[in-house]
Amino acid sequence: MNILTPNISAIQPVIRPLDEAAINRIAAGEVVERPASAVKELVENALDAGATRISVDFADGGKTLIRVTDDGCGMTAADLPLAVARHATSKIDGSDLLNIHSFGFRGEALASLGAVGRLTLTSRAAGQEAAQITVAGGRMGAVRPAGLTRGTVVELRDLFYATPARLKFLRSDRAEAQAIAEVLRRLAMAEPQIGFTLTDMSGGEARVIFRADPQPGDFFDALHGRLTGILGADFTQNALRIDVARDGMHLTGYAALPTYSRGSSAQQFVFVNGRPVLDKLLLGALRVAYFDFLSRDRHPAAVLNLGCDPERVDVNVHPAKSEVRFREPEAARSLIITGLRTALSGAGHRASTTVATETLAAMRPEPGPAYAEDRPSQASFARAFAFQAPASTGFAEAPTARVAEIAQAADAHHPLGAARAQVHENYIIAQTTQGIVIVDQHAAHERLVYERLKRQMAETGITAQALLIPEIVELSPTDAARLIDAAPTLAQLGLVIEPFGGSAVAVRETPAILGAVNAAALIRDVLDELVDAGQSHLIRGKIDAVLSRMACHGSVRSGRQMRAEEMNALLREMEATPHSGQCNHGRPTYVELKLHDIERLFGRR
Repeated sequence: MNILTPNISAIQPVIRPLDEAAINRIAAGEVVERPASAVKELVENALDAGATRISVDFADGGKTLIRVTDDGCGMTAADLPLAVARHATSKIDGSDLLNIHSFGFRGEALASLGAVGRLTLTSRAAGQEAAQITVAGGRMGAVRPAGLTRGTVVELRDLFYATPARLKFLRSDRAEAQAIAEVLRRLAMAEPQIGFTLTDMSGGEARVIFRADPQPGDFFDALHGRLTGILGADFTQNALRIDVARDGMHLTGYAALPTYSRGSSAQQFVFVNGRPVLDKLLLGALRVAYFDFLSRDRHPAAVLNLGCDPERVDVNVHPAKSEVRFREPEAARSLIITGLRTALSGAGHRASTTVATETLAAMRPEPGPAYAEDRPSQASFARAFAFQAPASTGFAEAPTARVAEIAQAADAHHPLGAARAQVHENYIIAQTTQGIVIVDQHAAHERLVYERLKRQMAETGITAQALLIPEIVELSPTDAARLIDAAPTLAQLGLVIEPFGGSAVAVRETPAILGAVNAAALIRDVLDELVDAGQSHLIRGKIDAVLSRMACHGSVRSGRQMRAEEMNALLREMEATPHSGQCNHGRPTYVELKLHDIERLFGRR
């Protein structure tokens, strides 16, 4: 019995051209996915027009109204019909699709918006009269005079009214509004010297939900101010300035200390030539840069822009332009990893200020109930005075916690101060010129030993052990080719493989430090990472895990009593060792409390 599939008709199909309206609606489906996509396209057009202030108004999550107003160069009356036509643009001439210096270049945004909604475009160029044109469901109106002092106003109403099926797939007004705000936040991070305002007009009331005023100073000062306003002062106080260039690429931005890690990747923002992107290669490089400092369930926070010659990166991969493709992907990836690791090493033993903030919050008692009359009675005073009087016999019972007193002669002017006591045989109390430092002796020494072992391995290399009988692993032709391409890199880590005919590979050597391993399972895990991220760090991670375990067993244990000179030597080594502010699992190794914070705990300030 022959059963036709739903996509095959029994009648001979006829090839016919689509009408212009259908073409525009199909194109709009790629460019305008949701209201946030429309906002992104319109704001990027405003940036390309040289705007210094951009205002975005929306209503009902952008479904009924999106209005973008800018003070850019504007357009003449003759330009307006071309501006809303498909594949008409002032940004490129069509001769070179690689040398792209602007956000938009396809000439699709306004035409697509006019195909699925009711679009009104009002603009005025310098020395010209203002003009206006409307497009509704793909039908263009006539150009007519309008009133506008400068710049451009794009108003989009009833998004997707011409494609009702698309409208049904939009999320709630609240979710769409959040997506619009996120788009504007990202663009505001990329352009700190430009002002942005986002206003919710729902219900007839104007409510400003995001505002970012132009920031003064050079790029880094402006970016610092902008990120403080968007991500908060905690981020900028605990972020390292990134400014590194190599091989014609320039990485700038701010990356947070490992101890400021987050529970998700929500504070990871990556830009390429100022364009917000969600690129797997770049985000993967960011994750690798922090690989040795964070546990798997923690994520780094960073705002990074990778600048390069436009001809070295293809932004024409997808209409949404959120994906890019580099001509030399390894160069871009390497710059991010080495740039961030260099900055993290330069931070030395520094830990984030949020560690102290969280400590103080944990120590602060919960506020008790408020009473109109809280003065103690005379009887209470009498009992208190009697309790404070000297005992007639013996001494008060000593506390169970052991505190080893340290001589006060030690110098407290070091960054981590001078050791004064050891509490519970695990925590070193050090005095600084501005407060105190509490050090977890086991976690701190574990990190120091770990860094020492890594330095030794970097100097001597990774020793490989030859297998008595090479292990043959059968793979698909594609996987075998991918693995052979990565063989030189894997050999540097002690995993030596070579082709064995057909699609099989022979594993001849494995890293000696890993001991006995299942070579076939290791190969397949490496392949999974190569497919997912383009490069595998599995072996490096396994080696580091072994070194971490060795460091744990070789470090000062909790419960060990330390002499004063041992404690101070530990503090000095922490100051001289990069990354000593966090343990091998990303937790802080010490907490610093400023004197004024301690005094506040006791109500002295």
